[in-house]
Amino acid sequence: MRRNGAAFIAAAMMAFVACGGGSDAEMEETAPAEAPAPPPAEPAGGMAVQLPEGVTEAMVTEGKTIFEGPGGCAACHGASGEGTALAPNLTDNEWLNISAKNYDEIVGVITNGVPEPKQFPSPMLPKAGTQITDDQVRAAAAYVYTLSN
Repeated sequence: MRRNGAAFIAAAMMAFVACGGGSDAEMEETAPAEAPAPPPAEPAGGMAVQLPEGVTEAMVTEGKTIFEGPGGCAACHGASGEGTALAPNLTDNEWLNISAKNYDEIVGVITNGVPEPKQFPSPMLPKAGTQITDDQVRAAAAYVYTLSN
């Protein structure tokens, strides 16, 4: 335990030095400008995804955050959506319960869950058992849509 504590302190000191370690006043004077907007979502192949009508890049960006966090999607589908032993790959063309190219079906499966999965050990609860809103469901679906298209 002592060894891990020392490593943590050393890492924290290196990060402090790397960041400049200046005073609060110096930090305020040199606050970074707002980060640029993220680039449009692109699949691994590098081609831009044609989003369905009504779906925006902002929804895709929010959806990624929901997928990785409050929606709980990454817990079963993996951080990149490539699947785990608990849930299928969302980045390929093999979809078990819906069409990969249909945004409305993705919204439906997130909303309603998968009570009897075809290949995986446990059902997916509606909204993955979380309290995400309908707007968050649509955003998560927008992100999932980009993973497979």
